[in-house]
Amino acid sequence: MTEPARSLAEKLIRNFNDVKTQREVRDPLYDTMCARLAQGTAARKLGASIDTVAPGKRSCPYHFHYAREEMFVVLEGQGTLRVANEELPIAAGDVIFIPPGPEYPHQIINTSGAPLKYLSIGTTDSPELVEYPDSGKYAAAAWREDGSIVHRIQRAENSVDYWDGEP
Repeated sequence: MTEPARSLAEKLIRNFNDVKTQREVRDPLYDTMCARLAQGTAARKLGASIDTVAPGKRSCPYHFHYAREEMFVVLEGQGTLRVANEELPIAAGDVIFIPPGPEYPHQIINTSGAPLKYLSIGTTDSPELVEYPDSGKYAAAAWREDGSIVHRIQRAENSVDYWDGEP
């Protein structure tokens, strides 16, 4: 492969089997392995990861995005999509579409005895606001041009007045 071709491949192609995984665990409910696919690529408006949820665990807290749209492709296993206060069965081959907004809070739960593996694809709109209905939290995030992130999480009762601290 030529040097220009190698450079293009680095920016445009990821093999999810070769991407370093990161374990995100919080006992007793959450345990997932994540391979962030878009980091370091030419992607500007899409994020993607391969997530593998341990048997009987959840991938992340129940939440919804105000800006980000997501799609999940179940690659292996089966489980439950908790969405809009309902529980829907999911299995290998299912493609799940979650638009932004409070109508579709969601969470993927592995209700089986085997790993549940899925491809997660989402827009990376910034700024972003995420709400967590179970815990009453909000997360605000914005990405700077240098790729760093400003990220804050708080509960509504911790809010301050608009004029607080102003001269």
